[in-house]
Amino acid sequence: MAIEKKFTNLKSLSPVIAIIEEAGKGLADKKRHIKTSDIPEVLGAVVGIGAGGLVGLGLLNILGYAGLGAAGITSGLATAGGIIGGGMVAGIGVLAAPAVILGVGGYATLSHFKKKALKQEKETLLQEAIIKHDAVLNELNSNIKASTERMEYLNSLNILLQAAIKDLSEDLKAE
Repeated sequence: MAIEKKFTNLKSLSPVIAIIEEAGKGLADKKRHIKTSDIPEVLGAVVGIGAGGLVGLGLLNILGYAGLGAAGITSGLATAGGIIGGGMVAGIGVLAAPAVILGVGGYATLSHFKKKALKQEKETLLQEAIIKHDAVLNELNSNIKASTERMEYLNSLNILLQAAIKDLSEDLKAE
């Protein structure tokens, strides 16, 4: 059974980015808590829950007699169709093939690069989330006398960062 990815595009990583940014701000500002954070609803919810075609046209012009006029088009289509043992109708397929092949190839290439960029972003965010999570844990352990609001804030960040690390790790394993 294939693991369903949680992050299918760069935009879907926005919540993880927001959590990592909030953790950075929270670690830098020792007075920051849920109410003063950039994502109070998210952090509050954690506390509340508890955890958790051009080539074809060029060929037609080359194969035709009189350029792109009617005689040129029909003769170009017939000549192109003759390449595969057909007539003008077959010529349409022959001349359309480069556009289709280039279109599919272009899509595949773009898709490959988008997937590669998404994977790299997931790897980067995973490393950042791990670093921030470790720092939040250190802060939790060293600030036993911090206010209840601050401890709830840090606990919420801890839970959200754990979830982000888990989700990013699972996505990367499914790659």
